[in-house]
Amino acid sequence: MLKPGIADPQGQTVERALPALGYSGVEGVRVGKRIELSLVADTPEEARELVGEMCDRFLANPVIESYNVTLL
Repeated sequence: MLKPGIADPQGQTVERALPALGYSGVEGVRVGKRIELSLVADTPEEARELVGEMCDRFLANPVIESYNVTLL
């Protein structure tokens, strides 16, 4: 998800389009991305740490995006 204060042109487009389609009360739309991956690790903590490293180094742009890791 984009960090607060970062322009979100897709979110702005959706926010303008939904009321035009008859949906009222729509405010503050933000558009993000979701990545699902499978990983083999010895512990949940190791898995979380590895995925965090992947996000910081490649999957997310930490300057403008925040991320959340959920283990299933």
